[in-house]
Amino acid sequence: MSKTTRATLALTKAGVKFITHSYDYDPDADSIGLQAASALGIEPRRMLKTLMAEVDGRPVCVVVPSDREVSMKKLAAAFHGKTAKMMRPADAERLTGYHVGGISPFAQKKRTPTAIEATALGESSVYLNGGQRGFQIELDPNDACKALDASACELTA
Repeated sequence: MSKTTRATLALTKAGVKFITHSYDYDPDADSIGLQAASALGIEPRRMLKTLMAEVDGRPVCVVVPSDREVSMKKLAAAFHGKTAKMMRPADAERLTGYHVGGISPFAQKKRTPTAIEATALGESSVYLNGGQRGFQIELDPNDACKALDASACELTA
């Protein structure tokens, strides 16, 4: 597995400090985020999952702890919309240039508005997908928020 991805290149270029971690990806896991947290021995709230959604038909990127579910009502409100729904996997792959299970919020093919769960900013470090299945980037959540130009919002149920 390459430790250099579009995500790591973008973070390096932005001057963001990070540590990479690899683990054995299980494509049959009920929850990819929870499986990654378990494999790396970290609390699920620090393993953030990257989800692609649509608010009023517009694509958005959502970053939330792997042990939480996104509230569609809060998601719509975060992007000043009325309705929200999850994006189809094929559409998410086409938009981001990453494969499902390896979608990073960093250096997506097409830049979309991004929101991160506000509670994640209270962690000392968080893990986000590095652009490949089985590859995580550990960094300061505030650095992640800045690098993504993300809004910090209450997004989970």
